[in-house]
Amino acid sequence: MANKDAPASAPGLAVVILAAGRGKRMKSDLPKVLHPLGGRTLVERVVDVAREISPDKIVVVVGHKGGMVREALGGASVIFAEQEEQWGTAHAVSTALESLRGFAGKIVVLSGDVPLMDSSTLRALVKLRDDEGSGVALVTADAENPFGYGRIIRSPDGRVEAVVEERDATEAQKAVREINAGTYVFESGFLRRALAQIKPDNDQEEYYLTDVVKIALAEWVRVSALKAPDFSRVMGVNRPEELEALEALHHKTGKAN
Repeated sequence: MANKDAPASAPGLAVVILAAGRGKRMKSDLPKVLHPLGGRTLVERVVDVAREISPDKIVVVVGHKGGMVREALGGASVIFAEQEEQWGTAHAVSTALESLRGFAGKIVVLSGDVPLMDSSTLRALVKLRDDEGSGVALVTADAENPFGYGRIIRSPDGRVEAVVEERDATEAQKAVREINAGTYVFESGFLRRALAQIKPDNDQEEYYLTDVVKIALAEWVRVSALKAPDFSRVMGVNRPEELEALEALHHKTGKAN
């Protein structure tokens, strides 16, 4: 599929980190991204891995108790974007783009609650986007228990056909073990155009960033997917037990530094 919006060598690289959520399921007054893993906050780990791919800019989207997140990252040389109302991931990225006006190139989107994503995976994802001239490239992984994650739906020939959120999935789709890691690289021009088309017509009445994939497929814009070999690298933190599992992995393997 040719992509008129994505030249193979688009200039510039920016990173957007989504860190505005309340994290109600963590059962804590602390913003979710400020929970510690191995002595450092989740969002600090994500900012560090973002730096490793040498972006021109890093934009951190804050919202719930955003002042605390700003203070925690005070010396990190990042740009902060305020998402006053949390209307979904696409809305969060749109908020970040206000800080990237005039930017042309690739935009990496990371989740502030996925602390073990590594720079080698991000570099491979950016390279895949460049090699295939994709409007969208995303990271997937096979999960033993995919509950809570968006599912990757593929065509018989292996192409990504859709990304379906847990709440909107059929029983057959919920049985799919390949999940969306919430890590993307977008061509900036296509991303801006697609975000303007997204509507909150889903069970949660939110603006889903995954709808950018739906728009790309409808417009014959290439969508590429990179499967991570290790689920722990893409594991998000939504509940205390998930943080405990990553903490145990940290102590056992030393993968997180």
